[in-house]
Amino acid sequence: MRVPFNYLPYQFKSTKIYFKEWKKLIRSCEFTLGPYVEKFEKTFSKFIGVKHCISTNNGTDALVLALKSLGVKKDDEVITVCNSFYATAGAIVACGAKPVFVDSDERYQIDVNKIEKGITKKTKIILPVHWGGASPDMKKIMEIAKKHKLFVVEDACMGIGAKIKKKCPGTFGKVSAMSMHPLKSLNVMGDGGMVITNNDKIAKWIKKYRNHGMVDRDHISYWGVNTRLQPMQAIVANKELKNVNKIVALRNKNAKILDKKLSKIKTIEIPLRKKNYRETFALYMASFKQRNKLKSYLLKNGIEVKIHYPVPLHLQKAAKSLGYKKGDFPKAEKQAKELLTLPIHQYLSKKQINYLAQKIENFYSK
Repeated sequence: MRVPFNYLPYQFKSTKIYFKEWKKLIRSCEFTLGPYVEKFEKTFSKFIGVKHCISTNNGTDALVLALKSLGVKKDDEVITVCNSFYATAGAIVACGAKPVFVDSDERYQIDVNKIEKGITKKTKIILPVHWGGASPDMKKIMEIAKKHKLFVVEDACMGIGAKIKKKCPGTFGKVSAMSMHPLKSLNVMGDGGMVITNNDKIAKWIKKYRNHGMVDRDHISYWGVNTRLQPMQAIVANKELKNVNKIVALRNKNAKILDKKLSKIKTIEIPLRKKNYRETFALYMASFKQRNKLKSYLLKNGIEVKIHYPVPLHLQKAAKSLGYKKGDFPKAEKQAKELLTLPIHQYLSKKQINYLAQKIENFYSK
């Protein structure tokens, strides 16, 4: 039996609904921003519960714009977690600022109890990541930020469709970034991102900055960049947004089955699923002894698995100038050696989930 990690061939098996709208777009020649992008921004704002959504070319650009909108610049420091995707730290560096890393906790989120140790006179932002589609303790993070008069920018790129009690990730901070990368809960046929905020002034600045700083075709207010969401992708996003809650519900259903089966195996550590938190399960991760051997075994048995990621950010070559060393963040380093990401997507059958769990059980019973 095959258990695929990549679900895109199933999701986009039929493309008729997209081509119908794409034909209308081609006839209209509205190829830059335009009504399809505007429709998505309005619909997504309502879906997530904020006043403003400014779409971008990708989630990384959304992070950069979010930081720049708050004036992050050279010599500023931004506190974030060390076990995220490269874009989190890369966006900070792109603004000329310095990433200051914090260790992860048992749920693979930023350890809120260690944030204050990283705060200095140069700290401007706390940048928590909703890693894997789960969420850190945003209440505690907001309290720390208020105490030290800092802004919070959320990397909620994996958080579309998640909930913290009744509130969506990305709606706690001053401004936040989200992504529509193909393997997110809301995805397009390529890249796409959004900056979300309730602040009118910030929204106005970002809206201009993402389009060269243009007031109109003949005037610019300031030097900006070109990071616009393409209308063809906006059409896909408008269609797929209707399915997000269903997708997240199916992933949660599969995760519960897998949690129940894997929790019986003593050599596996499943992260705590917090009450009143709904995860997107963009990544279903757990800690496995003999991780690398298990990975090879599962791959041989037709089960596609991944590692996110074997080297934490502070130990990457790109981070050498930051002065971190092995042992600085023991939890994240341990997780980098033990975490394995299993397929959990909405197209898997119960039979496939059971097969996956059975093969893992077989591996540890040898």
